[in-house]
Amino acid sequence: MKLHLANSLVTIACVSALVCTSSPRASAQQDKGQPSAPPYAGAAKAPSKALPDGGPAPRLADGRPDLSGIWFVGALGKEDARLAQSAATQGDPAQRPFDPKVTPEEKPSFRPWAAEKVKQMGRGPAAGALSKMTKEQQLAAIDTEIARLERECMPHGVPGITLVGAMHGMQLVATPGTLVQLTELNHDWRVVSIDGRAHSKDPDPKFNGESVARWDGDTLVIDTVGLDERTWNDGAGWIHSDQQHVVERFTRPSRNYLIYQITVEDPKVLTKPWVSAPHKFSLSVSSDPLNEWYCGINPDGDEEVRALKETRKRLAEEISKESSR
Repeated sequence: MKLHLANSLVTIACVSALVCTSSPRASAQQDKGQPSAPPYAGAAKAPSKALPDGGPAPRLADGRPDLSGIWFVGALGKEDARLAQSAATQGDPAQRPFDPKVTPEEKPSFRPWAAEKVKQMGRGPAAGALSKMTKEQQLAAIDTEIARLERECMPHGVPGITLVGAMHGMQLVATPGTLVQLTELNHDWRVVSIDGRAHSKDPDPKFNGESVARWDGDTLVIDTVGLDERTWNDGAGWIHSDQQHVVERFTRPSRNYLIYQITVEDPKVLTKPWVSAPHKFSLSVSSDPLNEWYCGINPDGDEEVRALKETRKRLAEEISKESSR
């Protein structure tokens, strides 16, 4: 697990005792010098210079735009286009996937139950909240935390592979009949065939789902269904159902830029389809390849999940006994 492990430990202590005090293990991690913010938090304060268009987009042998390249979020052609976290850079359009003043992006319209679930999945129970819950609510909170812990190193899925996985850079390798996508974060990858095939009648759920693709003019349209429900659409707990349908549109308007836009339909979770703003990616200004990045499970992770499951079992038994009286 990554830096938010300390928060998970606090939550687990609360679940086990049903009264949240403090977690010495979490405090110990902070004492060891774990940064409270990423080391790149103090990035350049002056607005950055966006890359020029660079001329027309290259073409494949079949005349379609060649989407190949290593791409970074924003307009700088390098990793800190998205990772700059200081207040000064947050307002710099060159460091963001889109400028909300120019192309505002609506928030997903969640159904009430889904909105509450997303809130829980994104941050877990608040400190001290469990002691104020009914046993049924505690049981639901434990189920949520188990799901959070068990998904730490899972693939990001679709559209998470691009919305989340590409935050450290992604590489696209295009041929006339195939698009390969690789991300540095968590080493996610997928291969999409561009051959006119239709979806299976009943596709088996997969982390990246079942994708088919076609060209709409100079835009590659990827249609994905059959997504594993354990994945999130973003890094903040956006859950989805087995009915999620994702349409992605990749366009390369010039040599140095790639535009990515998605539509998400999920009638169980959303009240209406969600359409993203056009997200801008820029071609890497370096010849360096993607770095190696892997997700490692915390050594105590299994122990934490076991403790949660034991607490869950005890609560379930208590609820069952009380209901049978």
